[in-house]
Amino acid sequence: MKSEIAFQLENASWPAFLATPTGVLEDTNAAAQVLFGDRLKNREFADIGEAETASSTFLAMCDSFTTPMMPLKFRNGEGKSITFLTSIAALTLGSQKYFLFQLFPPPGSTGWKAADGHTAFVEVNTLQKQKLDCAMQLTRTVALDFNNALTTVLGHASHVLGQMDSSHEWRFSLAEIEKAAEKASGVANDLAAFSLEDKDKKSQVEGNLNVLMRRTVQLVQTGARKNIVWSHKYEKQMYTAHFDEAKLQQAFVKVLENAIEAIPDNTDVSGQISVQTRNVDVTDFVHDGAVRLIRGAYVCVEITDDGCGIEASAQSKIFEPFFTTKQGRRGLGLAWVYGIISNHGGGVAVTSQAGKGTSVRVYLPAVKKIVEEKHILDESLTGEGTILFVDDEDMLVALGQMLLSTAGYKVLTANSAERALEVFERTEEPIHLMITDMVMPRMNGRELIQRVSGAYPQTRIICSTACMRTANTVQDYNFLSKPFTAQELLRRVKTALAAAN
Repeated sequence: MKSEIAFQLENASWPAFLATPTGVLEDTNAAAQVLFGDRLKNREFADIGEAETASSTFLAMCDSFTTPMMPLKFRNGEGKSITFLTSIAALTLGSQKYFLFQLFPPPGSTGWKAADGHTAFVEVNTLQKQKLDCAMQLTRTVALDFNNALTTVLGHASHVLGQMDSSHEWRFSLAEIEKAAEKASGVANDLAAFSLEDKDKKSQVEGNLNVLMRRTVQLVQTGARKNIVWSHKYEKQMYTAHFDEAKLQQAFVKVLENAIEAIPDNTDVSGQISVQTRNVDVTDFVHDGAVRLIRGAYVCVEITDDGCGIEASAQSKIFEPFFTTKQGRRGLGLAWVYGIISNHGGGVAVTSQAGKGTSVRVYLPAVKKIVEEKHILDESLTGEGTILFVDDEDMLVALGQMLLSTAGYKVLTANSAERALEVFERTEEPIHLMITDMVMPRMNGRELIQRVSGAYPQTRIICSTACMRTANTVQDYNFLSKPFTAQELLRRVKTALAAAN
């Protein structure tokens, strides 16, 4: 009998399994059973993985797994050793902790080849591997430069929008600029994630999901077609969830954009999109499509449209990367949404009927603690204190100085790590906060942080980069991903300074 754990990789083409902290296999998909043999449930990880058999070693291995992909050796059903690029994600479902393993072909392989009923790899030649490595490096470089440029566009647009009256004639155009920059940012992040760049592991913070959804809906709704009627219903006493605000917003923007595109562009016929949030208390195991919820508290966001819907034959493929039902289009689509929600320990359920619309329900684990929404919505983003803004891009230095000084801070700037250290040496007054880019020539942000932390321990630090966050990123500091809006920068500054008091 299958376990009741939320396990959504049943039909994935790559092996995947769920393990308890003691190394017991709790659930597996069909591909894993083909690779390792049937009757995997309740077997030990040591039976298939070439690792120490002690459960404490297994737990230590999982907890120390900080990179998104790591080569690990496994033994297939015939006892043959095979190296897989392995992803391990820690999931907390209710009060229970699990580890989700996903096994992928390593670089230098063309993919899967059936041999005697088991999986093997076909090696490509060295020249092809070099071409692939060059392409990946180019993709990372493009994503980095692209995000730096977008940070300036998004920062200035969001700042002007924040100062502009709601009836101003230019507000629509600026909102469209902001929306386009947000979308372009998603493209850049997709490029980085799929160029083997490390995925973002920054800590999630607790909050009221209503706040994020109101802001996201407003972002997408501004400039949307006039033949769409929007409705919203938000839970009045929303449970608290832990989430990465930037990533979760990307996921919901993708779902809302899909809903908009599903409605015909016909001004004579109106379409409807509804957004609803609610608390979900599960007292027994609950199934919602492919999502299996164990006992506990959840928050749910449901986005429904009455558009074209999805054909039944396509519904089993909607979470596959690059699968699309849109003519002439391809992208990561719901695979990207699923990845973000899965990394939060949640699940995505989709029901659809061709010609009658689609409903997407996102579930996130929650705690029964209420964070009053009005306190967040009414927050002031102004403050006081001395901030050093460090970035090797002059346009970003100018942006940081403008946004922070407008909010009431005294701003010092430096366009290199070396100059930042000079600013510390010649400034008599305390510098309360340093915001530094992580990727700079000569001395990088990590080295700068080590120097500043040792000499000026009272200075709070925010790390910022257009790269995906890596395992080498300093873990003990606030993290701000580029591109960022003016509001995101100022919120992060207030959080960092508040922690110092």
